[in-house]
Amino acid sequence: MKTIKGPGIFLAQFLSDEAPFNTLDSICEWAASIGFKGVQIPTWDSRAIDLKKAAESKDYCDEIKGIVGKHGMEISELSTHLQGQLVAVHPVYDEMFDGFAPAEYHKNPKARTEWAVQQLKYAAKASRNFGLDVSVSFSGALLWPTMYPWPQRPAGLVDTGFKELANRWLPILNEYDAQGVDLCYEIHPGEDLHDGVTFEKFLEATGNHTRVNMLYDPSHYVLQCLDYLDNIDIYHEKIKMFHVKDAEFNPTGRSGVYGGYQDWVNRPGRFRSLGDGQVDFSAVFSKLTQYDYDGWAVMEWECCLKHPEQGAVEGAQFISDHIIRVTEKAFDDFAGTGADEEMNRRILGI
Repeated sequence: MKTIKGPGIFLAQFLSDEAPFNTLDSICEWAASIGFKGVQIPTWDSRAIDLKKAAESKDYCDEIKGIVGKHGMEISELSTHLQGQLVAVHPVYDEMFDGFAPAEYHKNPKARTEWAVQQLKYAAKASRNFGLDVSVSFSGALLWPTMYPWPQRPAGLVDTGFKELANRWLPILNEYDAQGVDLCYEIHPGEDLHDGVTFEKFLEATGNHTRVNMLYDPSHYVLQCLDYLDNIDIYHEKIKMFHVKDAEFNPTGRSGVYGGYQDWVNRPGRFRSLGDGQVDFSAVFSKLTQYDYDGWAVMEWECCLKHPEQGAVEGAQFISDHIIRVTEKAFDDFAGTGADEEMNRRILGI
């Protein structure tokens, strides 16, 4: 067995124009001061990284590693969530997702997709320059508007959708393969990869591409009423990344899984700071440890009630308290009698 690394923190929700959250140096100093040991870097935020430069210059990556390292921290992974979303966008979402890309690509879906694909390829090369072997993204979605089967989906629509999604991702996956980096898709509502079944459909459509892997985040499963512990048993070989995020689901006679178009405070399913929700993290960490997960445990803060700085302070300690230092001996070794084959045969009466 192996010990999970951490605690790490995903910087996306914390970077801002206010100190100490406005530069990589100052935000790392802050994160280290409250107990974090790793940072997951959002590659779309220029306050943290120049992705193209990182893809083209190992010296630049060494400089970034030095900034993080001087605070006693490591880079856990690179994130391309926003760019990955733009690899596949159903036209109904064009205007809403334009904000994920630079202004020059707005109202031009073809150019926006080409930009996103290039961004993902940069991230593969940048990951290699940083010495990282995993990265995370969203899959994007072509089928999401048809998620509920009314009106009835035409025969073959789902197969066509996953075939097209795979075709868009295969050149990217091949680049990740060339760089020796696994691409972990965060399984997330709003993406065509939003549960285990859809992950399997995509994996099959890519010809079981070896670089297709999974980021495990139990909060998204709580909100779908999916068994998040059984999910680890099923997919542990594909789980290469871990977001530690809490959630709760409290349905009423008025609203359930779909939320009634309510805001995050009022909907039955909502994200919470670590320890404030319903996820059994003792069981989650135990299962991941049992299956030899040796990646990072990275806090993603998304809470509709608690201040992010309080959530971060509590979250660092929460993860530290849940990481299991694996044992190097069996608890009953003290009672061992020793044996040899002849003794074993005598005990069995053979």
